[in-house]
Amino acid sequence: MTDRPRVVAITGASSGVGRATAREFARKGATVGLLARGEQGLEACAQDIRRLGGLPVVIKTDVAEPDQVQSAAERLEREHGPIDVWVNNAMATVFAPVQDISAEEYRRVTEVTYLGVVNGTLSALRTMLPRDRGVIVQVGSALAYRGIPLQSAYCAAKHAIQGFTESLRCELLHQSSGVRVTMVQLPALNTPQFEVVRAHVSHHPRPVAPVYQPEVASRAILAAAEQPARREWWVGGSTALSVMGNAIAPGAGDRYLARNGYGAQLADDTIAPDRPYNLFAPVPGDHGARGRFSDESTDRSVQWLLTRHRRLLGAAGLATALGAAAGAKLRGR
Repeated sequence: MTDRPRVVAITGASSGVGRATAREFARKGATVGLLARGEQGLEACAQDIRRLGGLPVVIKTDVAEPDQVQSAAERLEREHGPIDVWVNNAMATVFAPVQDISAEEYRRVTEVTYLGVVNGTLSALRTMLPRDRGVIVQVGSALAYRGIPLQSAYCAAKHAIQGFTESLRCELLHQSSGVRVTMVQLPALNTPQFEVVRAHVSHHPRPVAPVYQPEVASRAILAAAEQPARREWWVGGSTALSVMGNAIAPGAGDRYLARNGYGAQLADDTIAPDRPYNLFAPVPGDHGARGRFSDESTDRSVQWLLTRHRRLLGAAGLATALGAAAGAKLRGR
């Protein structure tokens, strides 16, 4: 294999987690295929990539359209060589109670957030399976395991991604394939989605505390791409608590969220009912990686640090235990 920069495709690369992830790979000198709908955001992201030492490839793409996704994959491979990593990150949602979301809105969220992952995965597999190598990273959420109020469309899509990925993982194992798929389950993040999301509520949507900066997510996605043998990564203590709590006592979670889930997701300020939203078309402008909640967001996660280095910590714990046992034995003589 020739020594060449890694080729990475990232969907939803124009803002939020996708934008932060593109920057992470650029710092490693990668060639980064930037797939998204918003032209201004894509061009701004391309500037970030160049500044950080990577090579950007801007490909305007609606991930809900499988032909566009396949065309993007073919162009990236034709111009820059085999795709090493494919990151499925693009998302869209509607922020509202179930009865206030239309069938058309549910369909669009599903087409982008779930079927966008399917389309990206299929395109990645078409390039990776014949070579028997490559990594697919699915960007998930704690909400892939735990549904919450006001986000039924998004939760349903993330649950679907989780099931789809488990099926694919089993099939790749059955085939003894060298292609790897892994999923990164994320916490609440300070991204611009809350500024442009379709919302049928009177108050401004917000992430549920504790809130993390998108760079926490992007570092985890990079780690997942570099260590794809691990089937799933949990990022943030709130993610671990949500996943484990829902497995142990889902009814308690229902009742807790019924009491607290609405207020935790609505800011104090109101929004205009006619504000622009990005469900069917991008909102013009460069929205960047971070949203409006930086004052209460952290760019570190103790849980992620422990997860990232769990083998080292386990070895240290074993060494400590063995040392203590040896000391006790000596004292007993």
